Amino acid sequence: MEVLQLIVNGLMAGTILAVPAIGLTAIFAVLRFTNFALASHMTIGAFAGFVANVTFGLPAVASLAFAFLIAGLVGVISDELVLKPFRRSGFITTAIGSIALTIALENLVRFIFGNQLRGYDLPIQRDWSFSGIRVSPQQVENFVVAVIVMAMLFAFLAFTRTGKSMRAVADNPMLAAIKGINANVVARLVSFVAMGLAGLGGMLIGLDTTIDPLIGFKTILQIFAAAVVGGLGSIPGAVVGALVVGVGEELSLLVLSPAYRTAVGFIAILIVLTFRPRGILGQRAY
Repeated sequence: MEVLQLIVNGLMAGTILAVPAIGLTAIFAVLRFTNFALASHMTIGAFAGFVANVTFGLPAVASLAFAFLIAGLVGVISDELVLKPFRRSGFITTAIGSIALTIALENLVRFIFGNQLRGYDLPIQRDWSFSGIRVSPQQVENFVVAVIVMAMLFAFLAFTRTGKSMRAVADNPMLAAIKGINANVVARLVSFVAMGLAGLGGMLIGLDTTIDPLIGFKTILQIFAAAVVGGLGSIPGAVVGALVVGVGEELSLLVLSPAYRTAVGFIAILIVLTFRPRGILGQRAY
């Protein structure tokens, strides 16, 4: 029964982890670099949702939408002003620049809100029990929100003209340009959506725990592991990788101290890349 409980917990956690992991892999697919500034945008989204929920009294769902919007807008602005000039120098320089950007943005949040832990204004609810498996109502709500958001994203990419343009740029930027697709517009849209998903993911994590200025920094390694395990550039792969990391971390508690659970993501990276260097679903596989 303990194993089943851990698997359920891992699936819940992995589904939420998949939301920002999709953002990270989408940026890699289109812009060809790993944007570690996603960590700070998780923090920005979490605190934007906190302001909407606690200060303005908005319900959690509306606050999640606000978190997505603010993190997405900051993502576009920071990419245009800071990261875009780096991109001509190569992906390594740009990735390093994104690390510097995330440190700057996290410290800006710390300057505004301080370092103390904060919680959202949510009703206190008892856990639900199903045949001995316990889940909290907030876990279920977060799971449902994450699934709906991912379903909407997949539908957007598959059935809309803009989504197909994003996929075209990811698959072949030169051919997309010949077809008249504006790569700069697509890049801005990807930055907005990806960082919006990061902000949404940051708030979803905070809804189940608490938030502080390092909420994104403490999660970025798991997100990176999920994206790599699934296959950098593959959006479905990011979902699969997040579930693998989430369940793996929970099951590791059977034999490891909770302090070592973050090592599971890196073990998964080593195992997957040893046998399948492109990840489970391969690079840029939509």
